[in-house]
Amino acid sequence: MNIVIFGPPGAGKGTQSSFLIKNFNLYQLSTGDLLREELKSGSELASQIDKLMNAGKLVSDDIINSLIEKKLGDKSIENRIIFDGFPRNIEQAKTLDQLLTKYSQSISLVLNLKVDYSVITKRISGRVSCSICKTTFNEFFDPPKLCSNIKCSTRTMVKRSDDNVETVSKRLKTYDESTLPILDYYSSKNIVKDVDAMTDIDKVSEQISSIIKDLKS
Repeated sequence: MNIVIFGPPGAGKGTQSSFLIKNFNLYQLSTGDLLREELKSGSELASQIDKLMNAGKLVSDDIINSLIEKKLGDKSIENRIIFDGFPRNIEQAKTLDQLLTKYSQSISLVLNLKVDYSVITKRISGRVSCSICKTTFNEFFDPPKLCSNIKCSTRTMVKRSDDNVETVSKRLKTYDESTLPILDYYSSKNIVKDVDAMTDIDKVSEQISSIIKDLKS
């Protein structure tokens, strides 16, 4: 089955994608990974992408679609793809459906990770990491404690410059305006399953596992 893992930034999409890869033998398709992979190839397309990124411009949907189509033609991952962070708007969702149809595939399930925005803001704005071993903590939910690495005794806590309330608010606004409407698009196909992503990570994984097993039975 092909799965779209859906939800606002900070909902835990990456964490649950890792769970699905490990437990259901699925392949995570992330646009960021695709871009990095293509850049390493040294292709003509890689040169175009490099120029755009160096100029601070967004990579076009046409380029993203081209990279995704390459993966859809890969028989080794056919019908076992997790789409993480894509599609991001209605047009991308429609194009993805067209590409999947071209390769005799479809989306079987959309996992909608539901989290209150107040929690997301704390999840992202509260993130800090050890300057030495890079262990991640959260000032609200998992306050910094001693690292297991003895070398970390001289550590400082590092926060990414974009992990702040203002940036999170902007990302959530963009999500509401551009990405959230996709949910109605997929709901009309009766393939959306809601997941309470406010609970512990393991409990979220249990919900997802149950949904997939029910779908397969």
